[in-house]
Formats: sequence, C-alpha cells, structure tokens
Amino acid sequence: MAMTAQSERTGPAELVRTEARALLELAMRLDGPMAGPFVRATELVVEAAGRGSRVIVLGMGKSGLIARKIAATLRSTGTPAYFLHPAEALHGDLGMIAAGDVVVALSASGETEELLTLLPALERMENTVISLCGAAGSSLAQASEVFLDAGVTAEACAMNLAPTASTTVMLALGDALALEVSRQRGFAAEDFAELHPGGRLGRRLARVRTLMHAGEAMPRVAVDTVMTQVIHEMSHKKLGMTTVVGAGEKLLGMISDGDLRRLLERDGPQALAHTAGEIMNAKPMTIGAEAFAGEALVLMEGRKITSLIVVGEKGEALGVVHLHDLWASAS
Repeated sequence: MAMTAQSERTGPAELVRTEARALLELAMRLDGPMAGPFVRATELVVEAAGRGSRVIVLGMGKSGLIARKIAATLRSTGTPAYFLHPAEALHGDLGMIAAGDVVVALSASGETEELLTLLPALERMENTVISLCGAAGSSLAQASEVFLDAGVTAEACAMNLAPTASTTVMLALGDALALEVSRQRGFAAEDFAELHPGGRLGRRLARVRTLMHAGEAMPRVAVDTVMTQVIHEMSHKKLGMTTVVGAGEKLLGMISDGDLRRLLERDGPQALAHTAGEIMNAKPMTIGAEAFAGEALVLMEGRKITSLIVVGEKGEALGVVHLHDLWASAS
C-alpha cells in the first residue's frame, strides 16, 4: 500500500520533471567541472577515427541498450563505432576490439562485473577507456583514461531503483559526445546524405538531379515558339509549365498554366498570336542540381509553386523538378 501511495504522489509529469532535472544537472557539469574531461574524451575519439581506429561501446542491461544507441549515433554521424556486449566479449567476441580502438564503457554503478573483468584485456591491447558512470570512485572510473560523470540525484522510479534518469543522462551524454566529434571532424549534410540513402530521411536528402525531369522529359520551347506549339509542349510533357531556352539550353524564362490562363482572360482569341518570349516569366524560380529534395520542397511550398527549374553553373536549364516528385520523395 505504501508503494501505491508513493506512486500516486509521483505522477507522470513529475517523473518527466525528475529526468529533466537530471539533464539540467548534466548540462551544468558540462559547463563546469566536466568540461575538461569531455574535451579530452572528444579528442581521443577524433584522434582514433583519424588514424582509422574505431569506437567500441560497452554496456550491460539497460546501459547496454543505451550503448547500442550511442554506437548507432556515432556511426550515422560519420564515426566508425560498434556495440559489443561485455558478456559475449568474455566468451570470444573480444576479437572485435583491435589495438588502438577507443572503448566507451557505460555503467551506472561503475562496478559492473563483466566490464571490470574486461579491463585487463583492454589494457594489454592498449585500448583507451572512456567511462560514462555515476560514481567517480568506482573501479571503472578509476581505471579509465577519462571519466564522464553520468550520476543523478535520483531515479524517476518511485523506488529509486529502475534505471530511468540515469539512462536518460547516459543517452544525452553519448549524443553530445557523438555530435561534438562529428562537428570537429567536419561531418556535413552531404556526408549525412551518403550514409542515409534509404527511408524517409534518405529521400529528403536525395539530390534534386536524381528527381528532375531531364533530357526529352524536360518541357522546352524557344522564344519565338508560337502559342499553339507552346500549349502542345506543355500538354505533352504534363508538368503544367515549360521552360523557355536559348542557345546552349540557356534558361531565358518559363511559362506556366497560370500564365496561359491569364493570357486567355486578357486577350481572348488573340492570345494565340503571341510567342513564348512575349508572355514568359523572365525571372523564374530555380534551384541547383546538387540541392537536397527537402530544400526544394520547402522552397516550393513556401512560394506556393509547383515546379522549379534546375539550372547549371552557367545558367543552363538542366531539368524540372515537380512538387509531386518531392512529395513522393519526402513521404
């Protein structure tokens, strides 16, 4: 009954506030006494990645689950990293670790038996150990090159037993390490795109050149093209617009369905007497071929347009990307 009463007093909002306070305490440590150790940990990982070594992340139980995520974040931001289960390492998988690798070990207590049993082998292989744990005086912390304090005042669990706030702090600390390493190594959006070719994120990071209608699929007319031929080209290519190009595919302008409607409303039957050059928009919206699909989508939705002309370095029309292509890419 006492446990039930305590649980009732500690509602879900307070549980979240407990974890939030633990994160704020971590931020204050990073601004203060842990700033130096964090910088050193970052340097060790950057140096290891620079010489072709990896980051091996270890953890048991709930800490192991967080370790898996930290390794995944390191990999996705350009740092070679692997999760290794400490118990499996003791039974043959220690061969995953090579001399010179940096080991990041997670343990709330710093006394996890499987981790401590591995320490002599890591020392023999000259592996640098960075520990994320909650006790500076623990065996793991004392054996580490760098100790990063992941301690918490209290777990969110009403009995102060289940790893909750402590695993949240470990996760945030691991993310901070991975992202700072990524920043220092100059990891850019282009690199991120290369590592995420699939899924929704990968499609948003696709290059515009891979989505555009190019070659014969790109609607194009010359400046002296008569309106009947302009309409035919727009109907045939089915993008609701056409580019107007000159010599060398130089982009001169564009004509949209809206331009045609406004012309017909204004001139009626005389509309067909015009040429493309007389009615075109001479300053159409354009985008570079190497831009990301997500960037093009934001631009088109913001400007409330359905097509962007893809241009090269010399202003030549390379293709047309349509809003529907981007919706499909980002969905």
